[in-house]
Amino acid sequence: MPGNIPGAILILQRIAIAGATGYIGGRLAPRLLEAGYALRCLVRSPRKLEGRDWTSDSRVEVRKADLADAPSLTRELVGCDAAFYLVHSMMSAEEEYARRDLDLAHTFANAARDAGVGRIVYLGGLGETGADLSEHLSSRRDVEAALASAGVPVTVLRAAMIIGSGSASFEILRYLVQRLPVMITPKWVSTPCQPIAVDNVLAYLVGVLSVPESIGGVFDIGGCQVLCYRDIMRIMAEELGVPRRWILPVPVLTPRLSSYWIHLVTPLSNKIARPLAEGLKNEVVCREDRIIRLIPQKLLDVREAIHAALSQLESHMVETNWSLAGPMPGDPDWSGGTVFRDEREVSIEAPAWAAFRAVCRVGGGNGWYADWLWKIRGWLDNMAGGPGLRRGRRHPDTLRYGDALDFWRVVGFERDRYLSLRAEMRLPGEALLDFRVEAKGERQCALRQTALFEPRGLFGLLYWYAVLPFHGLVFRGMLAGIQRDAVQIARLDQPR
Repeated sequence: MPGNIPGAILILQRIAIAGATGYIGGRLAPRLLEAGYALRCLVRSPRKLEGRDWTSDSRVEVRKADLADAPSLTRELVGCDAAFYLVHSMMSAEEEYARRDLDLAHTFANAARDAGVGRIVYLGGLGETGADLSEHLSSRRDVEAALASAGVPVTVLRAAMIIGSGSASFEILRYLVQRLPVMITPKWVSTPCQPIAVDNVLAYLVGVLSVPESIGGVFDIGGCQVLCYRDIMRIMAEELGVPRRWILPVPVLTPRLSSYWIHLVTPLSNKIARPLAEGLKNEVVCREDRIIRLIPQKLLDVREAIHAALSQLESHMVETNWSLAGPMPGDPDWSGGTVFRDEREVSIEAPAWAAFRAVCRVGGGNGWYADWLWKIRGWLDNMAGGPGLRRGRRHPDTLRYGDALDFWRVVGFERDRYLSLRAEMRLPGEALLDFRVEAKGERQCALRQTALFEPRGLFGLLYWYAVLPFHGLVFRGMLAGIQRDAVQIARLDQPR
Protein backbone atom coordinates (compact mmCIF):
# COMPACT_ATOMS: atom_id res chain seq x y z
CA MET A 1 0.00 0.00 0.00
CA PRO A 2 1.44 3.40 -0.88
CA GLY A 3 2.38 5.82 1.86
CA ASN A 4 2.16 5.51 5.62
CA ILE A 5 -1.09 5.76 7.56
CA PRO A 6 -0.72 8.28 10.39
CA GLY A 7 -1.77 7.53 13.93
CA ALA A 8 -1.84 4.26 15.86
CA ILE A 9 -4.58 1.88 16.96
CA LEU A 10 -4.44 1.71 20.76
CA ILE A 11 -7.18 -0.92 21.16
CA LEU A 12 -8.60 -3.49 18.78
CA GLN A 13 -11.45 -1.86 16.94
CA ARG A 14 -14.16 -3.81 15.10
CA ILE A 15 -15.05 -2.42 11.69
CA ALA A 16 -18.15 -3.44 9.75
CA ILE A 17 -18.02 -3.65 5.96
CA ALA A 18 -21.23 -3.62 3.98
CA GLY A 19 -20.18 -4.69 0.49
CA ALA A 20 -17.19 -6.90 1.34
CA THR A 21 -17.85 -9.05 -1.74
CA GLY A 22 -17.61 -6.08 -4.10
CA TYR A 23 -14.67 -4.67 -6.02
CA ILE A 24 -13.46 -2.19 -3.37
CA GLY A 25 -14.72 -4.07 -0.31
CA GLY A 26 -12.90 -7.26 -1.26
CA ARG A 27 -9.60 -5.36 -1.44
CA LEU A 28 -10.22 -3.17 1.59
CA ALA A 29 -10.79 -6.04 4.02
CA PRO A 30 -7.26 -7.52 3.99
CA ARG A 31 -5.74 -4.04 4.25
CA LEU A 32 -7.82 -3.29 7.33
CA LEU A 33 -6.55 -6.52 8.87
CA GLU A 34 -2.98 -5.49 8.05
CA ALA A 35 -3.64 -2.21 9.86
CA GLY A 36 -4.72 -4.09 13.00
CA TYR A 37 -8.52 -3.94 12.88
CA ALA A 38 -11.08 -6.70 13.47
CA LEU A 39 -13.72 -7.09 10.77
CA ARG A 40 -17.40 -7.94 10.56
CA CYS A 41 -18.36 -8.51 6.94
CA LEU A 42 -22.08 -8.02 6.24
CA VAL A 43 -22.87 -9.87 3.04
CA ARG A 44 -25.93 -11.15 1.24
CA SER A 45 -24.20 -14.36 0.18
CA PRO A 46 -21.45 -15.48 2.61
CA ARG A 47 -20.26 -18.18 0.22
CA LYS A 48 -18.99 -15.48 -2.12
CA LEU A 49 -16.16 -14.94 0.37
CA GLU A 50 -15.09 -18.59 0.30
CA GLY A 51 -11.57 -18.99 -1.02
CA ARG A 52 -10.39 -15.56 0.18
CA ASP A 53 -7.25 -16.10 2.25
CA TRP A 54 -8.03 -13.26 4.63
CA THR A 55 -11.34 -14.78 5.79
CA SER A 56 -9.41 -17.43 7.76
CA ASP A 57 -8.08 -14.72 10.10
CA SER A 58 -9.51 -15.13 13.62
CA ARG A 59 -10.43 -11.44 13.65
CA VAL A 60 -12.87 -11.84 10.74
CA GLU A 61 -16.59 -12.46 11.21
CA VAL A 62 -18.73 -13.11 8.13
CA ARG A 63 -22.41 -12.45 8.76
CA LYS A 64 -25.29 -13.00 6.37
CA ALA A 65 -27.18 -9.71 6.36
CA ASP A 66 -30.22 -8.27 4.64
CA LEU A 67 -29.56 -4.55 4.29
CA ALA A 68 -33.28 -3.93 3.84
CA ASP A 69 -34.15 -5.52 7.21
CA ALA A 70 -33.56 -2.79 9.79
CA PRO A 71 -33.94 -4.85 13.03
CA SER A 72 -31.57 -7.65 11.94
CA LEU A 73 -29.12 -5.15 10.47
CA THR A 74 -29.05 -3.27 13.77
CA ARG A 75 -28.19 -6.48 15.61
CA GLU A 76 -25.33 -7.20 13.20
CA LEU A 77 -23.88 -3.69 13.67
CA VAL A 78 -23.88 -3.78 17.46
CA GLY A 79 -20.31 -3.69 18.80
CA CYS A 80 -18.82 -2.08 15.67
CA ASP A 81 -16.83 1.12 16.11
CA ALA A 82 -17.18 2.18 12.47
CA ALA A 83 -18.89 0.91 9.33
CA PHE A 84 -17.91 1.12 5.67
CA TYR A 85 -20.88 1.46 3.34
CA LEU A 86 -19.67 0.21 -0.04
CA VAL A 87 -23.03 -0.84 -1.46
CA HIS A 88 -24.52 0.68 -4.57
CA SER A 89 -26.10 -0.45 -7.77
CA MET A 90 -24.01 -0.20 -10.92
CA MET A 91 -27.29 0.46 -12.72
CA SER A 92 -28.43 3.37 -10.57
CA ALA A 93 -29.17 5.51 -13.62
CA GLU A 94 -32.46 3.63 -13.78
CA GLU A 95 -35.06 5.06 -11.42
CA GLU A 96 -35.89 1.80 -9.61
CA TYR A 97 -32.23 1.16 -8.80
CA ALA A 98 -31.68 4.71 -7.59
CA ARG A 99 -34.73 4.48 -5.34
CA ARG A 100 -33.57 1.16 -3.92
CA ASP A 101 -30.08 2.55 -3.27
CA LEU A 102 -31.66 5.44 -1.37
CA ASP A 103 -33.92 3.17 0.70
CA LEU A 104 -31.02 0.89 1.65
CA ALA A 105 -28.87 3.87 2.66
CA HIS A 106 -31.63 5.24 4.94
CA THR A 107 -32.07 1.82 6.53
CA PHE A 108 -28.33 1.46 7.09
CA ALA A 109 -28.07 4.94 8.65
CA ASN A 110 -30.90 4.23 11.10
CA ALA A 111 -29.49 0.81 11.98
CA ALA A 112 -26.01 2.30 12.57
CA ARG A 113 -27.52 4.92 14.91
CA ASP A 114 -29.53 2.35 16.87
CA ALA A 115 -26.51 0.02 17.13
CA GLY A 116 -24.26 2.79 18.47
CA VAL A 117 -21.83 2.81 15.52
CA GLY A 118 -19.41 5.72 15.88
CA ARG A 119 -19.08 6.66 12.23
CA ILE A 120 -19.85 5.64 8.67
CA VAL A 121 -17.35 5.82 5.79
CA TYR A 122 -18.68 6.04 2.23
CA LEU A 123 -16.94 6.05 -1.15
CA GLY A 124 -18.86 8.29 -3.55
CA GLY A 125 -18.23 9.99 -6.87
CA LEU A 126 -16.66 13.28 -7.92
CA GLY A 127 -18.59 15.79 -10.00
CA GLU A 128 -19.94 19.30 -9.72
CA THR A 129 -23.45 19.52 -8.31
CA GLY A 130 -26.11 21.06 -10.54
CA ALA A 131 -28.65 20.27 -13.22
CA ASP A 132 -26.06 18.70 -15.52
CA LEU A 133 -24.88 16.10 -13.02
CA SER A 134 -25.56 12.61 -14.39
CA GLU A 135 -28.23 10.44 -12.77
CA HIS A 136 -25.49 8.04 -11.74
CA LEU A 137 -23.54 10.69 -9.81
CA SER A 138 -26.72 12.35 -8.53
CA SER A 139 -27.70 9.02 -7.00
CA ARG A 140 -24.34 8.89 -5.19
CA ARG A 141 -24.98 12.34 -3.70
CA ASP A 142 -28.46 11.27 -2.57
CA VAL A 143 -26.91 8.24 -0.84
CA GLU A 144 -24.45 10.55 0.95
CA ALA A 145 -27.35 12.59 2.33
CA ALA A 146 -29.30 9.48 3.30
CA LEU A 147 -26.38 8.03 5.25
CA ALA A 148 -26.05 11.27 7.21
CA SER A 149 -29.80 11.59 7.86
CA ALA A 150 -29.83 9.61 11.13
CA GLY A 151 -27.15 11.68 12.87
CA VAL A 152 -24.21 9.26 12.67
CA PRO A 153 -21.10 11.17 11.47
CA VAL A 154 -20.29 10.24 7.87
CA THR A 155 -16.90 10.50 6.19
CA VAL A 156 -17.32 10.77 2.42
CA LEU A 157 -14.51 10.21 -0.06
CA ARG A 158 -15.38 11.26 -3.62
CA ALA A 159 -13.38 9.68 -6.43
CA ALA A 160 -13.40 9.91 -10.21
CA MET A 161 -12.24 6.99 -12.37
CA ILE A 162 -10.56 4.33 -10.24
CA ILE A 163 -7.70 2.68 -12.12
CA GLY A 164 -7.15 -0.88 -11.00
CA SER A 165 -7.17 -4.35 -12.48
CA GLY A 166 -10.76 -5.53 -12.70
CA SER A 167 -12.56 -2.23 -12.10
CA ALA A 168 -15.46 -1.54 -14.46
CA SER A 169 -14.13 1.79 -15.73
CA PHE A 170 -10.64 0.37 -16.23
CA GLU A 171 -11.98 -2.65 -18.13
CA ILE A 172 -14.02 -0.42 -20.46
CA LEU A 173 -10.93 1.65 -21.20
CA ARG A 174 -8.68 -1.40 -21.69
CA TYR A 175 -11.05 -3.27 -24.02
CA LEU A 176 -11.88 -0.23 -26.14
CA VAL A 177 -8.22 0.65 -26.66
CA GLN A 178 -7.12 -2.96 -27.13
CA ARG A 179 -9.76 -3.90 -29.68
CA LEU A 180 -10.45 -0.75 -31.71
CA PRO A 181 -7.75 0.89 -33.85
CA VAL A 182 -10.29 3.58 -34.77
CA MET A 183 -12.85 4.86 -32.27
CA ILE A 184 -15.85 7.06 -33.02
CA THR A 185 -16.54 8.55 -29.61
CA PRO A 186 -18.85 11.10 -27.98
CA LYS A 187 -17.45 14.55 -27.32
CA TRP A 188 -16.76 13.56 -23.70
CA VAL A 189 -13.29 12.38 -24.72
CA SER A 190 -12.24 16.00 -24.11
CA THR A 191 -13.74 16.14 -20.58
CA PRO A 192 -11.13 16.71 -17.83
CA CYS A 193 -10.75 13.82 -15.40
CA GLN A 194 -8.55 13.17 -12.35
CA PRO A 195 -8.20 9.37 -12.10
CA ILE A 196 -6.86 7.68 -8.99
CA ALA A 197 -5.11 4.34 -8.52
CA VAL A 198 -7.05 1.76 -6.53
CA ASP A 199 -4.16 1.40 -4.06
CA ASN A 200 -4.37 5.12 -3.31
CA VAL A 201 -8.13 4.83 -2.75
CA LEU A 202 -7.61 1.95 -0.32
CA ALA A 203 -4.93 3.87 1.58
CA TYR A 204 -7.35 6.78 2.05
CA LEU A 205 -10.17 4.48 3.17
CA VAL A 206 -7.98 2.81 5.79
CA GLY A 207 -6.33 6.08 6.76
CA VAL A 208 -9.48 8.02 7.68
CA LEU A 209 -10.18 5.60 10.53
CA SER A 210 -7.14 6.84 12.46
CA VAL A 211 -7.54 10.54 11.61
CA PRO A 212 -10.13 12.21 13.88
CA GLU A 213 -10.19 15.31 11.65
CA SER A 214 -11.81 13.23 8.92
CA ILE A 215 -14.95 12.46 10.95
CA GLY A 216 -17.98 14.07 9.35
CA GLY A 217 -15.95 15.46 6.46
CA VAL A 218 -16.42 15.30 2.69
CA PHE A 219 -13.16 14.92 0.76
CA ASP A 220 -12.25 14.89 -2.92
CA ILE A 221 -9.66 12.22 -3.71
CA GLY A 222 -7.75 12.01 -6.97
CA GLY A 223 -4.38 11.18 -8.45
CA CYS A 224 -1.63 13.65 -9.23
CA GLN A 225 -2.73 14.34 -12.84
CA VAL A 226 -5.71 15.92 -14.57
CA LEU A 227 -6.11 14.57 -18.11
CA CYS A 228 -8.88 14.29 -20.67
CA TYR A 229 -10.11 10.82 -21.59
CA ARG A 230 -8.42 11.05 -24.99
CA ASP A 231 -5.02 11.36 -23.27
CA ILE A 232 -5.84 8.50 -20.89
CA MET A 233 -6.65 6.32 -23.91
CA ARG A 234 -3.35 7.29 -25.52
CA ILE A 235 -1.41 6.26 -22.40
CA MET A 236 -3.36 3.01 -22.22
CA ALA A 237 -2.43 2.20 -25.83
CA GLU A 238 1.25 2.86 -25.11
CA GLU A 239 1.18 0.64 -22.01
CA LEU A 240 -0.62 -2.11 -23.91
CA GLY A 241 1.98 -1.90 -26.66
CA VAL A 242 -0.57 -1.38 -29.45
CA PRO A 243 -0.30 1.12 -32.32
CA ARG A 244 -1.66 4.60 -31.92
CA ARG A 245 -5.47 4.67 -31.76
CA TRP A 246 -7.38 7.14 -33.91
CA ILE A 247 -10.12 8.84 -31.91
CA LEU A 248 -12.88 10.68 -33.79
CA PRO A 249 -15.28 12.53 -31.46
CA VAL A 250 -18.78 13.27 -32.78
CA PRO A 251 -21.46 15.39 -31.07
CA VAL A 252 -24.42 13.11 -31.84
CA LEU A 253 -23.34 9.97 -29.95
CA THR A 254 -25.58 9.84 -26.86
CA PRO A 255 -24.81 7.97 -23.60
CA ARG A 256 -27.44 5.39 -24.55
CA LEU A 257 -25.78 4.71 -27.91
CA SER A 258 -22.37 4.76 -26.24
CA SER A 259 -23.52 2.13 -23.74
CA TYR A 260 -24.65 -0.22 -26.52
CA TRP A 261 -21.32 0.26 -28.28
CA ILE A 262 -19.45 -0.47 -25.03
CA HIS A 263 -21.58 -3.60 -24.61
CA LEU A 264 -20.60 -4.85 -28.06
CA VAL A 265 -16.88 -4.27 -27.59
CA THR A 266 -16.33 -5.00 -23.87
CA PRO A 267 -17.61 -7.61 -21.39
CA LEU A 268 -19.86 -5.08 -19.60
CA SER A 269 -23.59 -5.04 -20.25
CA ASN A 270 -25.21 -1.88 -21.53
CA LYS A 271 -27.09 -1.55 -18.21
CA ILE A 272 -23.77 -1.19 -16.38
CA ALA A 273 -22.09 0.79 -19.15
CA ARG A 274 -24.82 3.40 -19.48
CA PRO A 275 -24.44 5.13 -16.07
CA LEU A 276 -20.67 5.06 -16.51
CA ALA A 277 -21.00 6.60 -19.99
CA GLU A 278 -23.40 9.26 -18.70
CA GLY A 279 -20.98 10.17 -15.93
CA LEU A 280 -18.20 10.80 -18.44
CA LYS A 281 -19.89 14.00 -19.57
CA ASN A 282 -19.17 15.59 -16.17
CA GLU A 283 -15.86 17.20 -15.32
CA VAL A 284 -14.50 15.14 -12.43
CA VAL A 285 -11.63 17.07 -10.88
CA CYS A 286 -10.78 17.59 -7.20
CA ARG A 287 -11.90 21.02 -5.96
CA GLU A 288 -10.02 20.77 -2.65
CA ASP A 289 -7.04 18.78 -1.37
CA ARG A 290 -7.38 18.58 2.44
CA ILE A 291 -7.06 14.79 2.34
CA ILE A 292 -3.50 15.06 1.02
CA ARG A 293 -2.39 16.77 4.22
CA LEU A 294 -4.40 14.52 6.54
CA ILE A 295 -3.26 11.25 4.94
CA PRO A 296 -0.02 11.80 3.01
CA GLN A 297 0.97 9.10 0.54
CA LYS A 298 2.65 8.80 -2.85
CA LEU A 299 -0.03 9.34 -5.47
CA LEU A 300 0.51 7.33 -8.64
CA ASP A 301 0.20 9.14 -11.94
CA VAL A 302 -2.03 7.70 -14.67
CA ARG A 303 0.75 5.81 -16.42
CA GLU A 304 1.97 4.27 -13.16
CA ALA A 305 -1.57 3.27 -12.20
CA ILE A 306 -2.29 1.68 -15.59
CA HIS A 307 1.07 -0.11 -15.58
CA ALA A 308 0.38 -1.53 -12.10
CA ALA A 309 -3.10 -2.71 -13.13
CA LEU A 310 -1.86 -4.39 -16.32
CA SER A 311 0.96 -6.06 -14.38
CA GLN A 312 -1.59 -7.61 -12.01
CA LEU A 313 -3.58 -8.91 -14.98
CA GLU A 314 -0.49 -10.44 -16.58
CA SER A 315 0.57 -12.16 -13.35
CA HIS A 316 -3.00 -13.34 -12.60
CA MET A 317 -2.93 -11.49 -9.28
CA VAL A 318 -6.32 -9.76 -9.62
CA GLU A 319 -7.81 -9.60 -6.11
CA THR A 320 -11.33 -8.61 -7.13
CA ASN A 321 -13.20 -7.99 -10.35
CA TRP A 322 -16.23 -5.85 -11.24
CA SER A 323 -18.16 -9.03 -12.15
CA LEU A 324 -17.86 -10.40 -8.59
CA ALA A 325 -20.33 -7.79 -7.43
CA GLY A 326 -23.06 -9.29 -9.61
CA PRO A 327 -26.25 -10.69 -8.09
CA MET A 328 -26.12 -14.20 -6.71
CA PRO A 329 -29.67 -15.56 -6.75
CA GLY A 330 -30.29 -18.92 -5.16
CA ASP A 331 -30.51 -22.04 -7.23
CA PRO A 332 -33.66 -22.13 -9.37
CA ASP A 333 -36.69 -23.93 -8.00
CA TRP A 334 -36.72 -26.95 -10.28
CA SER A 335 -39.83 -28.46 -8.71
CA GLY A 336 -43.28 -27.82 -10.12
CA GLY A 337 -42.36 -27.48 -13.79
CA THR A 338 -40.86 -29.21 -16.79
CA VAL A 339 -37.13 -29.74 -16.33
CA PHE A 340 -34.99 -31.05 -19.18
CA ARG A 341 -31.87 -32.99 -18.29
CA ASP A 342 -28.81 -33.97 -20.31
CA GLU A 343 -26.60 -36.25 -18.22
CA ARG A 344 -23.29 -37.79 -19.31
CA GLU A 345 -20.58 -39.67 -17.48
CA VAL A 346 -17.01 -40.66 -18.30
CA SER A 347 -14.37 -42.72 -16.50
CA ILE A 348 -10.99 -41.06 -16.08
CA GLU A 349 -7.68 -42.78 -15.41
CA ALA A 350 -6.61 -40.07 -12.99
CA PRO A 351 -7.21 -39.15 -9.33
CA ALA A 352 -10.30 -37.16 -8.41
CA TRP A 353 -8.24 -34.07 -7.58
CA ALA A 354 -6.76 -34.01 -11.11
CA ALA A 355 -10.19 -34.38 -12.74
CA PHE A 356 -11.63 -31.59 -10.62
CA ARG A 357 -8.72 -29.32 -11.44
CA ALA A 358 -9.32 -29.97 -15.14
CA VAL A 359 -13.01 -29.13 -14.69
CA CYS A 360 -12.08 -25.85 -13.00
CA ARG A 361 -9.92 -24.81 -15.98
CA VAL A 362 -12.78 -24.56 -18.50
CA GLY A 363 -13.73 -21.21 -19.98
CA GLY A 364 -11.98 -17.88 -20.27
CA GLY A 365 -8.68 -18.05 -22.15
CA ASN A 366 -8.61 -21.84 -21.70
CA GLY A 367 -11.67 -22.30 -23.93
CA TRP A 368 -14.50 -24.82 -23.80
CA TYR A 369 -13.01 -27.61 -25.97
CA ALA A 370 -15.82 -27.61 -28.60
CA ASP A 371 -14.69 -24.04 -29.07
CA TRP A 372 -16.27 -23.05 -32.38
CA LEU A 373 -19.79 -23.90 -31.16
CA TRP A 374 -19.24 -22.05 -27.89
CA LYS A 375 -17.93 -19.04 -29.78
CA ILE A 376 -21.03 -18.97 -31.96
CA ARG A 377 -23.22 -19.23 -28.85
CA GLY A 378 -21.23 -16.44 -27.21
CA TRP A 379 -21.60 -14.21 -30.26
CA LEU A 380 -25.36 -14.82 -30.40
CA ASP A 381 -25.67 -14.07 -26.69
CA ASN A 382 -23.73 -10.85 -27.10
CA MET A 383 -25.96 -9.74 -29.96
CA ALA A 384 -29.00 -10.47 -27.80
CA GLY A 385 -27.68 -8.24 -25.01
CA GLY A 386 -26.04 -10.92 -22.85
CA PRO A 387 -22.46 -11.04 -21.57
CA GLY A 388 -21.25 -13.52 -24.21
CA LEU A 389 -17.84 -15.06 -23.67
CA ARG A 390 -16.08 -11.78 -22.94
CA ARG A 391 -16.17 -11.70 -19.15
CA GLY A 392 -13.51 -14.39 -19.07
CA ARG A 393 -12.46 -15.61 -15.66
CA ARG A 394 -10.72 -14.16 -12.60
CA HIS A 395 -7.83 -16.68 -12.64
CA PRO A 396 -6.79 -19.14 -15.37
CA ASP A 397 -6.70 -22.21 -13.10
CA THR A 398 -8.76 -21.69 -9.95
CA LEU A 399 -12.42 -20.98 -9.27
CA ARG A 400 -14.35 -20.01 -6.17
CA TYR A 401 -17.98 -19.48 -5.27
CA GLY A 402 -19.43 -16.38 -6.97
CA ASP A 403 -16.84 -16.18 -9.76
CA ALA A 404 -18.03 -15.13 -13.20
CA LEU A 405 -16.99 -17.62 -15.87
CA ASP A 406 -17.79 -16.15 -19.31
CA PHE A 407 -21.61 -16.29 -19.39
CA TRP A 408 -21.82 -18.61 -16.36
CA ARG A 409 -21.45 -17.98 -12.63
CA VAL A 410 -20.20 -20.39 -9.96
CA VAL A 411 -23.12 -21.15 -7.62
CA GLY A 412 -21.83 -24.41 -6.12
CA PHE A 413 -18.30 -25.42 -5.21
CA GLU A 414 -16.83 -28.28 -3.17
CA ARG A 415 -13.14 -28.85 -3.76
CA ASP A 416 -12.28 -32.04 -5.66
CA ARG A 417 -15.94 -33.08 -5.76
CA TYR A 418 -18.49 -30.64 -7.15
CA LEU A 419 -18.85 -27.57 -9.36
CA SER A 420 -22.16 -25.97 -10.34
CA LEU A 421 -22.51 -23.19 -12.91
CA ARG A 422 -25.62 -21.08 -13.38
CA ALA A 423 -26.22 -19.59 -16.85
CA GLU A 424 -26.29 -15.80 -17.12
CA MET A 425 -26.61 -15.83 -20.90
CA ARG A 426 -29.84 -14.70 -22.58
CA LEU A 427 -32.13 -17.71 -22.30
CA PRO A 428 -35.88 -18.39 -22.37
CA GLY A 429 -35.54 -20.25 -19.07
CA GLU A 430 -33.15 -21.16 -16.25
CA ALA A 431 -30.08 -23.37 -16.77
CA LEU A 432 -27.48 -25.10 -14.61
CA LEU A 433 -24.39 -27.05 -15.62
CA ASP A 434 -23.13 -29.39 -12.89
CA PHE A 435 -19.92 -31.42 -12.63
CA ARG A 436 -19.54 -34.15 -9.99
CA VAL A 437 -16.33 -36.11 -9.45
CA GLU A 438 -16.46 -39.47 -7.68
CA ALA A 439 -13.24 -41.24 -6.69
CA LYS A 440 -13.00 -44.89 -7.77
CA GLY A 441 -9.61 -45.51 -6.18
CA GLU A 442 -6.33 -43.64 -5.93
CA ARG A 443 -5.79 -43.46 -9.69
CA GLN A 444 -9.31 -43.50 -11.13
CA CYS A 445 -12.51 -41.50 -10.89
CA ALA A 446 -15.84 -40.89 -12.60
CA LEU A 447 -16.94 -37.50 -13.88
CA ARG A 448 -20.67 -36.87 -14.27
CA GLN A 449 -21.81 -33.82 -16.22
CA THR A 450 -25.45 -32.72 -15.95
CA ALA A 451 -27.14 -29.91 -17.87
CA LEU A 452 -30.51 -28.83 -16.45
CA PHE A 453 -32.92 -26.49 -18.20
CA GLU A 454 -36.28 -25.19 -16.97
CA PRO A 455 -38.01 -23.54 -19.96
CA ARG A 456 -40.18 -20.44 -19.80
CA GLY A 457 -43.20 -20.75 -22.05
CA LEU A 458 -43.41 -22.10 -25.57
CA PHE A 459 -40.23 -20.34 -26.71
CA GLY A 460 -38.30 -22.08 -23.96
CA LEU A 461 -39.50 -25.48 -25.18
CA LEU A 462 -38.62 -24.61 -28.77
CA TYR A 463 -35.17 -23.43 -27.68
CA TRP A 464 -34.38 -26.72 -25.91
CA TYR A 465 -35.34 -28.86 -28.89
CA ALA A 466 -33.47 -26.52 -31.27
CA VAL A 467 -30.17 -26.88 -29.40
CA LEU A 468 -30.59 -30.55 -28.47
CA PRO A 469 -28.89 -31.86 -31.65
CA PHE A 470 -25.73 -29.90 -30.74
CA HIS A 471 -25.45 -31.29 -27.21
CA GLY A 472 -23.60 -34.37 -28.42
CA LEU A 473 -20.87 -32.20 -29.93
CA VAL A 474 -20.75 -29.63 -27.16
CA PHE A 475 -21.01 -31.75 -24.01
CA ARG A 476 -19.31 -34.88 -25.31
CA GLY A 477 -16.46 -32.74 -26.60
CA MET A 478 -16.17 -30.98 -23.26
CA LEU A 479 -16.01 -34.25 -21.33
CA ALA A 480 -13.38 -35.64 -23.69
CA GLY A 481 -11.28 -32.51 -23.29
CA ILE A 482 -11.54 -32.58 -19.50
CA GLN A 483 -10.61 -36.27 -19.55
CA ARG A 484 -7.44 -35.57 -21.56
CA ASP A 485 -6.46 -32.64 -19.34
CA ALA A 486 -7.04 -34.61 -16.14
CA VAL A 487 -4.66 -37.36 -17.26
CA GLN A 488 -2.06 -34.75 -18.22
CA ILE A 489 -2.44 -32.90 -14.90
CA ALA A 490 -2.08 -36.14 -12.92
CA ARG A 491 1.12 -36.92 -14.82
CA LEU A 492 2.72 -33.50 -14.36
CA ASP A 493 1.29 -32.02 -11.18
CA GLN A 494 0.62 -32.80 -7.52
CA PRO A 495 -2.53 -32.41 -5.38
CA ARG A 496 -2.90 -29.12 -3.55
